[in-house]
This record gives sequence, structure tokens and C-alpha cells, in this order.
Amino acid sequence: MAAQRHVFIYGLDDFHRQQLATIAGSQRLGFHQLLEHDEAIHPERFPVDEMLAKSERILDAFGPGADAVCTYWDFPTSALVPILRERRNLAGAGLDAVLRLEHKYWARLEQQAVVPGLIPAFDCVDPFADDPAASLQLDFPFWLKPIKAHSSYLGFRIHNRQAFRRAIDRIREGIHQFGEPFDEVMAKVRAPAPIEGIGGYHCIAEGIISAGRQCTLEGFVHHGQVQVYGVVDSIREGRHRSSFQRYQYPSRLPRRVQARMIDAARRVMAQTGYDNAPFNMEFFWHRDADTIALLEVNARCSKSHSPLFHMVDGASHLQVMVNLGLGDAPDFPHRQGGFPMAAKFMLRVFRPGQVTRVPDAADIARLKARFPEALLKVQVERGQDLSDLRFQDSYSYELAELFLGGRNRQDLLQRYGIACEMLGFEVDHSAAAA
Repeated sequence: MAAQRHVFIYGLDDFHRQQLATIAGSQRLGFHQLLEHDEAIHPERFPVDEMLAKSERILDAFGPGADAVCTYWDFPTSALVPILRERRNLAGAGLDAVLRLEHKYWARLEQQAVVPGLIPAFDCVDPFADDPAASLQLDFPFWLKPIKAHSSYLGFRIHNRQAFRRAIDRIREGIHQFGEPFDEVMAKVRAPAPIEGIGGYHCIAEGIISAGRQCTLEGFVHHGQVQVYGVVDSIREGRHRSSFQRYQYPSRLPRRVQARMIDAARRVMAQTGYDNAPFNMEFFWHRDADTIALLEVNARCSKSHSPLFHMVDGASHLQVMVNLGLGDAPDFPHRQGGFPMAAKFMLRVFRPGQVTRVPDAADIARLKARFPEALLKVQVERGQDLSDLRFQDSYSYELAELFLGGRNRQDLLQRYGIACEMLGFEVDHSAAAA
């Protein structure tokens, strides 16, 4: 029997250990937590150099048997992983290539070089300038967001100068959360001239491209070859369609449209030099004009999609992450799961308030009895003020994540409606904090 190989994963928790157990050869792999979940994912601050130093101590204490370092989380772990891999000569993409995907302004410059027709007009904004709008060339409306954040944190749709000023005030208050650690990361690379001085305390303004149907390509690059193994639809809701209602797999977009997106992905990944690692790339398809637009690229696989691939294809796509982290070519199953379709639903409310009821153990047991495949992650507690939730988008509050399988889209939505009634979340909106 082959010797066990050891994979270190940032913020590894029980939910994702269960997903890792579905991948081929998992019994021959040891999965280890690299920093606890709360210190890697949701700390009060992200001290990059301290996190790196502690990570190094954990790996050193394990000895020479650490074979891979991986993450399925957003920044800062998406930046810590390539730094550790380069320091320890492990397989995977380097930091420069990762930043060419995840620094929002740098990424747009790279994309502009190879797929100029697929990206919106964009500009860099210094929110701390005396007049942040002075050099801005975009017309209203546009999106304004930090160069680096996640979960649409501090992202605002700007429709006039008054809205711009309000957004700038909010950004000035909160951008340090990601701005400070991102500048620590940027100090570790030699950025090209157009990027010099543009870091975590800057924003990007972009034209609106979100009128169409959104999807995400899940893929990887191995020895320079790009492969896309799944396309997931992203269904949005809310006043500005800026909040995710569900992720649905497999995509219902026409195959010819998916093929155009895959071709664009190959060009972008080749341009950045990203290699031997997973990625996901988000697009919009404008049906009436039959045009596609590129939203962003993430230098990781999406944890949100993991159970969907298990339900439909027969294994979590964390298998791709692990294979590449170990320096192996991924060999991922296709349509070998128990359901033709699956979705992750985000249970949201769009007004502040206080949570007055969450599902108890009996509610969850009834849910599992009715839908055995269901996976539930409750994000709130009874009595919690929704305004205290961290890293929410600017227009909604997420109560829970629910994963379900189904025969088709209609069946999925029916099952979701039944599940929501069984779970019975309640929020008192009259109790919103002043």
C-alpha cells in the first residue's frame, strides 16, 4: 500500500472534512488543519506575517512529511498558500500569478490585454484623496468596490454623486479590514509600473455588466493546460441583483455560450502565468445581445460548490484542489452522483433586525428525514442583531446556507420551499438597531 500523503488546509472544519472524505483515495491521505477556522477565516484582523509565521511553525513541527498546502477560502488564505508553496518548494501557482488574478485592478489590466471585449470600462479610485471622483472617467451608474475584499464586502452600486460620497464614507471606515493585510502581501512581489502604489486601500470602479445571467466556471491549469470540469449558475436577487439566492449545478446556459467562456478562460489564464492550481471564473451572458462579460477570477476552487459536485458528479471537487496540491493531474468523475441537479441556497433577508428563531435539533432532524442529502449551515443565533454579522454584502443579511439535490430546477425549488417552512427562521425587523 502506498505511503500516506499529508495535506494541510487553512481553516479546515468538520463540514469540509466530510466533503474531503468523498474524494478518490481519501483513505490514503491525511488532512490537517493549518490555523484554526476562526483565526484563518473570521478574525478581528488579518496579520499576514504573523499568520505566515504560525503556519511555518505548524509545518515545521510536522516535519518533512507535509506534501501539500491548500485553501478553498478567500483572502488572506488565497495569498498565504502561494507564499508557503514557494518557500517550501511545494506544487502550485506562485504569488505573482495569484495576484494577477485577485488584485482587482491588476486583473483588469491583464484581462484587457487578451479579452478586451469581455470586460467593462474601469478605473482606479483612491477613497482617501481630497476629491476621490476628480479623475474618475466613468459615467453613472457603476460599481465601486475595494481592490481586495470578498463576499461583496463594501461593494456599492453608484448612481449619482451623492451615492458616491456615501459609499466613500463607508469605505473609509471599513477598508482597513482587508487593506492593511493586502498591502502586506503586495510588499512581497515586484508589481509592474501600472500597479505601483495601488494596493489594499484603493478601490476599483467598473461599468455595470450584471444585467445578464451569471455563471461560474470551475477549472484548473495543469502544466499549462486549462480544463473546465463544471459550470455553475449563480442566481441573484435583491434590489440591485447583488445578493446570491442560489448556486445551481449543472448550468442551464447553452453549450455554445459555455464554450465561448471556456475559450476566454484559456486566454486569461495563459496571460497571467497561473499554473498547477485550481481556479473559478465568473461570467455574465446577456441573452438578447448574445454577449458575454467577465466579472472576476478567483485563485481557488469554490467551497460553496463542493457539495453540488458531490451530489451530481459523485465527489467533491476539492479532489481537484488536493490532486494539484500534491503535484498530480486531477482525475475527476462526471455525472456519477445521486442527483441530476443540485443547488446551494442562501437564506437571506433584506432589512436589518433581530433573529428571534433559528431551527432546533428537532427541526433539522425532520429536514434530514425528508431530504437525506440536505446539508445546513446556520449563520446566525437567536437574539443576534443582523447588523453585527461580518462580511455581508451591502444590501442583505445571510441567515443560513442550505444544500439540496433534485430531479430538475422545478423539483429543486419545490424542495427548497418545503425546507424553508420546516426550518422556520424568524426575524423581528422592528427590533433593528437604531
